[in-house]
Amino acid sequence: MKPLLKLYRGYANEQELIVMGHVFKPTTKVDYDFQKKNFKNATSVVKMFQIPTFSNADVYLHLGEKKIHTKTLNDGYFKFCIPFVENFDTSWVEYTVSLFYNKEEIIETGSFVKPKEGNYGFISDIDDTFLVSHTRNPFKKLYILLFKNVNNREVFEDVVPHYQALSNAGRANTEEQNAFFYVSSSEWNLYRFITQFAEINQLPKAVLLLKDIKNSLTDLFLTGRGDHNHKFEKIKHLLEFYPNLQYTLLGDDSQHDPYLYETICKIFPVNVKAVYIRQTGHRKKEKAAAALKNLESLNVEVCYFKHSSQAIAHSKKIGLIV
Repeated sequence: MKPLLKLYRGYANEQELIVMGHVFKPTTKVDYDFQKKNFKNATSVVKMFQIPTFSNADVYLHLGEKKIHTKTLNDGYFKFCIPFVENFDTSWVEYTVSLFYNKEEIIETGSFVKPKEGNYGFISDIDDTFLVSHTRNPFKKLYILLFKNVNNREVFEDVVPHYQALSNAGRANTEEQNAFFYVSSSEWNLYRFITQFAEINQLPKAVLLLKDIKNSLTDLFLTGRGDHNHKFEKIKHLLEFYPNLQYTLLGDDSQHDPYLYETICKIFPVNVKAVYIRQTGHRKKEKAAAALKNLESLNVEVCYFKHSSQAIAHSKKIGLIV
């Protein structure tokens, strides 16, 4: 048996590169099979929340001729934040991380994005923003997570063409996509599921910023819930990391997105162009509507919508997409 090394998509600006991942203890476990059905799918999901992590493991980042050493934190997480001034022809660039275990080198390759010069950045929530999750009903949400595999999970109607259009907004060359980030209260345990779901449904390739990894059944039952301060900190970090972008924030009213985005707009009064909030219930929430109304007074374009076709029409109206 050997440790499992997992890499996540990283990101870079003109001065710094950030890449991250996890190291798990030696195991015979293979990656979660997204094609499993019913109880086999549930078993795989449960195992994702039980795999133990490897603390203080030596990991090495390979980038060109550079080899940089660090160690994992107590939860097996590692993060390289390094000075970075290189330019590349493509937006997405490969990087490699390695570790040694019993004299054997384990190597994995990931990718990071360095956005091409452009005007827009997009930050989207996941559950009930583009992935139908029924967050308002915790038991239904858990049932779907356990018993529906990635092929049977649903994306909201018209959300894909909307996100695809946003990805290419303002760019003559469609191969140079805008920076996209998926920021969620879901845990790193669900990283592969989310990326696989996005690929299957042709959603924009994005950097994911998720919540600390969990390793107990209790955490599985509470996945995506609890304190959402981490989302605020992640979004705040992105706006500070790419201060010259005009951002669009996309979320839903099932939890705290309207109020979190309101706070972000107050702190960054010139960085946010538009806020989109999906209505998840039969009626709009008065408190959410009030928060969005307040954003309009800050000169932020706002769309509180039930169907993504309404969001598309709004994006065209404000000139965000054509």
